[in-house]
Amino acid sequence: MNMIEPMLAVSGGLPGDPENWALELKWDGVRALAEVTPEEVRVYARRGVLITSTYPELSALADLLAGHRAVLDGEVVAFEDGRPSFHRLQRRMHAPRPSSRLIRSVPVRYMVFDLLELDGMSLLDLPYVQRRALLQDLELAAGPIEVPPYLPAADKEQVEELLAYTEQERLEGLIAKRLDSRYLPGRRASTWQKIKNFRTQEVLVVGWRAGKGRREDTLGSLLLGVHDRGRLRYAGHVGTGFDDAELDDLAARLRPLERPGWPGEGEPPPEVARDSHWVEPVLVGEVAFTEWTADGRVRHPSWRGLRSDKDPRDVDLTEGAA
Repeated sequence: MNMIEPMLAVSGGLPGDPENWALELKWDGVRALAEVTPEEVRVYARRGVLITSTYPELSALADLLAGHRAVLDGEVVAFEDGRPSFHRLQRRMHAPRPSSRLIRSVPVRYMVFDLLELDGMSLLDLPYVQRRALLQDLELAAGPIEVPPYLPAADKEQVEELLAYTEQERLEGLIAKRLDSRYLPGRRASTWQKIKNFRTQEVLVVGWRAGKGRREDTLGSLLLGVHDRGRLRYAGHVGTGFDDAELDDLAARLRPLERPGWPGEGEPPPEVARDSHWVEPVLVGEVAFTEWTADGRVRHPSWRGLRSDKDPRDVDLTEGAA
C-alpha cells in the first residue's frame, strides 16, 4: 500500500460541545497499521517500518476479513492483571522474531479503532462515525483482535463513570474524537484530543550515571534530552521505574554508544556534566512525570521503557507520546 501515516491527537480535555464527540479508551501500547489482503497481513509501525514478524498474532486478520482487503488502525497491547501494561509489552517490542515461548508468555491483542481503506476504496474523507460503523460491520472481534466500543461524549453520567474507572485502574486516559472528523494522515489535529491521567514524554537517552549501593556495577540513572525548536537540550534524569533486567539491557545498549562529550548544543549544567557518561542520542525512551520545571526538566520522572517504534528525530518537546 501507499504508506498511510497514523493521525495523531493533541493534548486537551473534555469537549465543551459533547454532543459532537465520542470517547475511546487510550490504549497504552504500540500504534500499528495493518494492511490485510487475501494473501497476507502486513503490519506497519508509525513511521512505516514493517513489524509483521514481531506480532504474528495479527495474522488472524486474514481469516477474519476473508474475501476483503482493508487497512486498519489500532494499538498493539499487552495486558497484565487485566490492565494494559506498557512495561510488559517491552518484552515483545524488542523481539523482531519472538519465540513460541515468548508469544505464549506475553500474548498481545490488537485493539482496532479505525478503518482507513476497504476493498480498494479510501475511507479517509468519511466522518469518524461512518468509518466506525463500517468497522463494526466487519465483525472482527475474535481471538487476539478486538474492536473496542466508543462512548458518546454527551452521555454525562457514563463519561464520569469512565473517567473514574481510568483513574482507579491507573489507565492512561481517553481519546475524544469529533464525530465528523476526517482521518488526516500524519497530522496532529484538534479534532482528536488526548485526555490523560498522567503526563508522558518521549525522550532521547543522552547519557548515564553509574549507580551506587546495589547498583554500583550498573546504571544509576539515565540522562535525558529532547529537541526544542530543532535543538537537542538537556531535559533531566530518571532513576526510577527500572527492574534489574532492564538495567542490564540498557547498560549493554548504551556502552557501545559512549562518546567523549555532551551530544547536544550548548553546555549541560555543571552538576550534570560531572561524572556523567555521554552517548550518541539514538535510543528513544518514554517517561511519566508530573510537570515541567522552570528550567525545562521533567519533575519526578519514572521510566516507562524504550520506544523502538519511534524515530529519534521525532522526539520533540511540543508533544509527549501519542
